[in-house]
Amino acid sequence: MPLQNLKIAFVGSGVMGEAMIKGLLNKNLVQSNQLFASDPHIERGKQLIARYALTFTAHNDDVVKNADIVVLSVKPQVMNKALADIRGHLREDVLVLSIAAGVKIKKMRAGCGAKAIVRSMPNTPGQIGEGITVWTATPEVTGEQRQRATAVLGALGETLFVEDEHYLDMATALNGSGPAYIFLFMEALIDAGVHLGFSRQDAERLVLQTMKGSVEYALHSGLHPAQLRNQVTSPGGTSAEALYFFEKGGLRNVVSRAVWAAYKRSVALGSGGSEDED
Repeated sequence: MPLQNLKIAFVGSGVMGEAMIKGLLNKNLVQSNQLFASDPHIERGKQLIARYALTFTAHNDDVVKNADIVVLSVKPQVMNKALADIRGHLREDVLVLSIAAGVKIKKMRAGCGAKAIVRSMPNTPGQIGEGITVWTATPEVTGEQRQRATAVLGALGETLFVEDEHYLDMATALNGSGPAYIFLFMEALIDAGVHLGFSRQDAERLVLQTMKGSVEYALHSGLHPAQLRNQVTSPGGTSAEALYFFEKGGLRNVVSRAVWAAYKRSVALGSGGSEDED
């Protein structure tokens, strides 16, 4: 039990922060009395107390005092304030874990003064425990703290550790923004179904279950996606006809360029500047 008897403080209690809190409790990794959260909105605090029986405060500096793990679950645009609020109030051996997109370790270290820092990139399916989080750590993060980080991030689903921080910008473009790409494709398929003559409700049901089943089948089969695609593509058949138009329309190229653009944008945001997109 890597989190047993540890005090975990959440600076910022938005959607993903709450998802981590809920996941930690649902997986019996912690007890409610181990969880502490801050948020400027008092009503938000009342909701969290009612749902999870945790301790709430509106002040970031108060919530981190004596915390073993501090989770920075604020939006990137308010990170500067959050770091300033907690600077000077952290324990020397604290583990700081950030889920804020694009905020580099160097900035967090300078802002709050902590040495043991984990930077991570979760995604929205983590809200139901089905996400995947890419993360990295500074050299000062001990083996025990790595176990703790894995446990906390595991509340959102699967985890993938990378040695170099530059992979976090790649992760932002792939798994972080990835659900948006999937949702767009879902929407396009549903619209196509309506165009064919299905009701929107039936088209949505068909598409969502088809996508869910396809992902589960891919996970269980262990086969490469190209092999799976070939299984359902008969020569001269309907799938072959549809795939021909996907390829003719440049689907692969569009996806590649879109993900590359998201990656460049992540790098630019993390640097506090901007980059021209191709």
